[in-house]
Amino acid sequence: MESPTGGDATQLYARLLAEPGRPPAGTGLDWDAARLAAATAELLALGLLQPTAAGRPPAHAAVSVDTAVRQLLIDADEQVTALVGALRRARDSVDHLHTRYLPVQHRHRAGTALEVVRGADRIAALLEDAARGARTEALSLRPGQDLSEAALAGKLARERLALARGAELRTIYPAAALRRPAVLAHARELTAAGARIRVAHSLPLWLIVVDARLAILPAPGAGPDGDAPAAGAAVVVHEPALVALVAELFEYFWSAAWTPPELLPGADDMTDRHVEVLRLLTAGLTDAAIARKLEVSERTVRRLVAELTAGLGAESRFQAGVYAARLGRV
Repeated sequence: MESPTGGDATQLYARLLAEPGRPPAGTGLDWDAARLAAATAELLALGLLQPTAAGRPPAHAAVSVDTAVRQLLIDADEQVTALVGALRRARDSVDHLHTRYLPVQHRHRAGTALEVVRGADRIAALLEDAARGARTEALSLRPGQDLSEAALAGKLARERLALARGAELRTIYPAAALRRPAVLAHARELTAAGARIRVAHSLPLWLIVVDARLAILPAPGAGPDGDAPAAGAAVVVHEPALVALVAELFEYFWSAAWTPPELLPGADDMTDRHVEVLRLLTAGLTDAAIARKLEVSERTVRRLVAELTAGLGAESRFQAGVYAARLGRV
């Protein structure tokens, strides 16, 4: 597509070729200064005008298209050469890091089951590395939450990294935390991105487990509350047996936690018939008894129950009843 000044630039170029040595302003074109400057800038960008000598204002002369093309190719070749050189240097640096420094890190971790990291910046960097390295799962307890915009944005970015790599993300918050609009909005964004979030009445400490290979806990004296980067110090666990123990602790709390109503999918789509089926389910009636009560087939009851469990994000009939009760629907 031709640029807005392309026609003017073509006309100016023709004048300059016809009158070599004449500056653009002296070509006799009846244009205002802005129009002339735009056309001149177009020719300069294409390499069809080149400086001839120092002066005020600088003098330019029109050159042939072949000359402009040749110069463009020379410039592009120089840029490619520079990029290839930068890439080669980057590869050399990566090889150097892998051959000289990575073994040192591995030896350090192999000989250190526990590592203490101090300072908010170092802990934030540690979590960033953990999120980037997550491949299968990232588990966390969050008894507190830094509500600053920067903290929530940073946490969302880290956890989206793990989700983008296909890792399963499971997080437990205190139920009271979701009463804060900022935390609820944050949790909804994570849920929409594919994370699984539950809540519990209380959590004794924060913790993070990544891929069953790394666990991060608050260091003694760091305090149980708050988000991890806000803690004064953290303990990094590398020993597989200890990491497995921390993961079991998370699973214990996960089994007792529940999905909050605010994050349940399809909760507002329940019909009166769904509510009635749920009421009868929670009363202990079987599918056959519910079918007789509602004067429908058992197949219809099974379909309604399946719709309920799927719509509420429940994993069983019983859990669907619990979720609906928390929503105040039964």
